[in-house]
Order: sequence, then structure tokens, then C-alpha cells
Amino acid sequence: MDIETVTKTVEIKGERFPVVDLGTGPAVLLLHGFPDSRFLWRHQIPVLTAAGFRVLAPDLRGYGDAPRPTDLRPYRRPFIAADILGLLDALAVKRAHLVGHDWGAAMAWRLAGSYPERFDRVVVLSVGAPSSPGWNTIEQREKSWYFDFFIKPGIAEEALKADNWKLFREWSRGQGDQDRYLRDLARPGALTAALNWYRAAFSPLASDEAPHPRLPPWDRIRIPVLGIWSDGDPFLLEPQMALSVGVVEAPWCYEKIRGAGHWMMLDKPEELNRLLVDFLTAMVTP
Repeated sequence: MDIETVTKTVEIKGERFPVVDLGTGPAVLLLHGFPDSRFLWRHQIPVLTAAGFRVLAPDLRGYGDAPRPTDLRPYRRPFIAADILGLLDALAVKRAHLVGHDWGAAMAWRLAGSYPERFDRVVVLSVGAPSSPGWNTIEQREKSWYFDFFIKPGIAEEALKADNWKLFREWSRGQGDQDRYLRDLARPGALTAALNWYRAAFSPLASDEAPHPRLPPWDRIRIPVLGIWSDGDPFLLEPQMALSVGVVEAPWCYEKIRGAGHWMMLDKPEELNRLLVDFLTAMVTP
């Protein structure tokens, strides 16, 4: 579908964010990750609207056509959460279903835990709960090597761009929206803005950085959760998702999509769409 024709601009605390807003009915908020944008969801948006949902798909800070400051502070999780909740408030959405992939999934876990009054059901794609024991295996730590690399200011940018983005192409294994990624990330400051999600998450406060507000604490998810992992994911192993059941005190469902890489919504859109619609429309019982 033509994403541009269903995109509006929403102002959040003086900043302008592009957001797909299409359909009527219960709201479904789609959160992308690195290095994506609202275009990631082009195969899901028409199916969800046809199923009776109002679909909201923003460009998150630092990505696509959203604001992309190059300083680190706006990418700390409390500020990203404020962006997302501010979007819902600006669109007069009191509650929504939440679907997140990659960094969007990490934020979905935190939002569902810290603000359960704003969300009805949660779908997390690829990324398991931050406290899942599956993150602690040596195999997953080896897969996550790039976390430590991406947080190196300047060094990561230079290496990823070198030789016509050779390292980026190798890291991503050619998966996802390659042409769009390279076009978007080549804009001034865009690569640093995208990498700041990693730096804000894994770097401590600098000596001159003001303390930031904290998200409300959480240790359990008390709304229904669907976790989906794809067996061709080069970055994330199954246990970190499958073992996330330990933090869910509500109906939990786990599904595996075979033959898809990290970007399952592009590789296996029909299978993912069926899982999304079934979960978001079904009666959920313990």
C-alpha cells in the first residue's frame, strides 16, 4: 500500500512525528525497531484495518522522518515512552493493543509493564522480555556482539559506512528493507540518531548529563501477551523469547514462524498477519 497517502503529522511537545492513522475500531499501535520506520508495516496495516482496527504506525524518534537529534538524552527510555504515550494522547486514544518489533518490542515490554492501564494486549516480535533468562546464555551473548560495537560513538558510524556500507550489509545479511535503510541512514545525523537507541540503553549517564525521570517500576506483565520468534533470525535465539513466559501473569502464547529472518513481517507477511488478527480478535482466557 502507499504509506505516504495514509500518513499524517502529529505534534508531540513541539516536535512533529509522521504517523500512519488508518481505519476505525480498537486502536493497534505498531512500533518498529532498528533501522526501520513506519514503512516496515506496509503488509500488516491493510489487513489489520480490514479486520476492524484503527492502525497507528509512527516513525519513532531517530528513525525515518521523525525528529532525529544527535544528542543522547532524548533516546533514554523514559523519553521514548513519553513520545509514544504523547502520540496516543494527541490522537485521543485512551487504550490500544500494542505490537512491537526489535527496539519496538523492547519498548512494548516496558510500556505494558509500566503502563498497563493504557494497553489491552501485547504482541512482541523477535525480542523477549528484558529479564528473560534466555538473554544470559553464552550463545545469545555471542549473537549480541554488535550491542557493544554500536555504542562506540564515531567508531561505529565510520565502520558501518565504509566501503559503501559493506559492514552494515554484512551485519544485516541483506535482510529487511536494504535500499530504504541505506537511503535513510545516509542523511546527515541519521545513523548516529539510530544508533543512539543502543547508546541510551547500554551507556551510563555521562558526568555532565542531567538525571532523567524513571519509568514506573514493573516486574510482571498482567495483560495478555503473544510472543513470536522467527527461526532465521541472525541476531536473536529462541530461548530469550520462549522463556519470557516467566514474567507474564496473564494469558501467554508463543508462536514460531519458520523460514523467516529477523524481519518476519516482510518475509512471511501472511503467516504473521494471521497470528496478529487471531490474537487481537480472539476471546483470551487464562
